[in-house]
Amino acid sequence: MRRFAPFANGVPSHDCIARVISRLSVKGFRECFLSWTEAVTEATGGEIIAVDGKTARGSHDRKRGRKALHMVSAWADTNRLVLGQEATEEKSNEITAIPKLLKLLELKGCIVTIDAMGCQKAIAEQIVSQGGDYVLELKSNQSALYEAVEDFFSVAQANDFAGVNYDFLEEVDKGHGRLEIRRYWITEDLRTLPNTEQWVGLRSIGMVERRCWINGIETVERRFFIASIPADARRFARAVRGHWGVENRLHWRLDVVFSEDASRIRKGNPPAIMTTIRHLCMNLGSG
Repeated sequence: MRRFAPFANGVPSHDCIARVISRLSVKGFRECFLSWTEAVTEATGGEIIAVDGKTARGSHDRKRGRKALHMVSAWADTNRLVLGQEATEEKSNEITAIPKLLKLLELKGCIVTIDAMGCQKAIAEQIVSQGGDYVLELKSNQSALYEAVEDFFSVAQANDFAGVNYDFLEEVDKGHGRLEIRRYWITEDLRTLPNTEQWVGLRSIGMVERRCWINGIETVERRFFIASIPADARRFARAVRGHWGVENRLHWRLDVVFSEDASRIRKGNPPAIMTTIRHLCMNLGSG
């Protein structure tokens, strides 16, 4: 540490560092982080920005009635950088945290991917208004739209997509006793969907089918999406894979490398400050 400052009275103690961190402004520290990230991020056309939340499980404080910190982060898949984060105390509040986070980002020319929690009309409109595109996962929180998209692909698949204009891509991964086949379908045929005019920029719907064989046991998973991008299966697949990256490259490392869930820092501002510091370290490592 003396490479950066003289520390004539010795290196700060654990308690001294804790006192400094506890007095930092979460908002001010986040603004410094965003400013630094903007300076080091390389502009990449068509960047996938994956937005997802993670709970720092050890940050709960039962004594003070404080729930664990939940942080929504924006992950740039190509640059492999955390672009920003917004804290919320409850999972349900991702719906309010995501718009605040998106407002901090430059989305022009990017594809924003969000899981079903963020599949909201207002969020889709905000992404388009900021010059970006979206690929949003559908689940039961948008039940009517979800059922319509699921029914469309079930019928189309049963009839071998007869009379449907679509694009398709298949990927195969094999190794370590595991075989995985991922199939992507995307179409701009929205005729059977309800109230499409309520979704600003909506241009296509997609399905991902994942078949996996491990030790002779097969599992099948199907996921459905709405998107503002054209029916380009390769681009659609890249967006879906890019969103998986936030789990594999960010959240997994925060847990395994930084032991975030095991951290018992839980009073005042330090839980949010330390999460940002971990993101800063992730970005330094990616650089």
